[in-house]
Amino acid sequence: MTLSTAFTRLFGVRHPIASAPMGGSAGGALAAAVSLGGGFGLLGAGGGERDWLARELPIVARAGRPWGVGFLSWAADVRGVEQALEYDPGAVMLSFGDPGPFAERIRAAGAAVIVQVTDLEEARQALDLGADVVVAQGTESGGHGARHGRSTLPFVPVVVDLAGPVPVLAAGGIADGRGVAAALALGAAGALIGTRFQATAEALVAPSTAEAIVQGRGQDTERSSVLDIARSSAWPSAYTSRTLGHPYLDRWRGREAELAASADAQRDYRADVARGDVPRLPVWAGEAVDLVTDLPPAAELVAALAAQAADALARAGRS
Repeated sequence: MTLSTAFTRLFGVRHPIASAPMGGSAGGALAAAVSLGGGFGLLGAGGGERDWLARELPIVARAGRPWGVGFLSWAADVRGVEQALEYDPGAVMLSFGDPGPFAERIRAAGAAVIVQVTDLEEARQALDLGADVVVAQGTESGGHGARHGRSTLPFVPVVVDLAGPVPVLAAGGIADGRGVAAALALGAAGALIGTRFQATAEALVAPSTAEAIVQGRGQDTERSSVLDIARSSAWPSAYTSRTLGHPYLDRWRGREAELAASADAQRDYRADVARGDVPRLPVWAGEAVDLVTDLPPAAELVAALAAQAADALARAGRS
């Protein structure tokens, strides 16, 4: 079964699968491998650090397949977006914040505008802006998301109905082909997948991080602002992050205001990182982390996800 959707037709890809632009870890090799596997690879540009972009953009651009790049709307600046546009991505994805300042520049460069949304107000704003694709992110997702968001299953079809002809990708809690099939059944044109692609051969993560994801369980993930505060991260308070367990979560859970006011606690965190007592970065992981059991090449993973999705849909049709 060929899973042709509005998303696959828009970008000329074989499978309705995109890898999430996970800041720092979704480098050029991962995005290129996903695209070579028939999906849509997204480079994780974060706030647009220039040297990182200069190193990673040529890698994915050389693959010669459709690809894109993702930025954090609240952290990026126009120069970083323009640097990425010089490499002719098929799309630029904007997440967490106002995408308005970047949209016209992206369109003028001939790239599609993908906007990730976490609630209906953001979805309406994305559509009013003329987004070519909307990503509906549920709270099951790993990494950052809305503090007061909604679960993927009820959120996606509401966004699909609102979006009309605009393709919607489902995100959050999708880590195998059954999740991709479920996204399609909800009316989405595909799935944006993060945690599963963190545990691949090409991801820019430490071996210990990849192993933690493989060994992780969904019940051990937690959405919190503690680690952003401890790291002195500038993330807006509207967004928290879902990670695997961490000593600082246990130490400061429910005491976020006290942590934010304590310069000593934040110095302690930096000292603990320097000594190796806590990992340099939290292990971002979604609730579907139980389904991640190996570290395959990303291109092979895309093909496996697509085959599993087609099989799941066929089984559902037979039943």
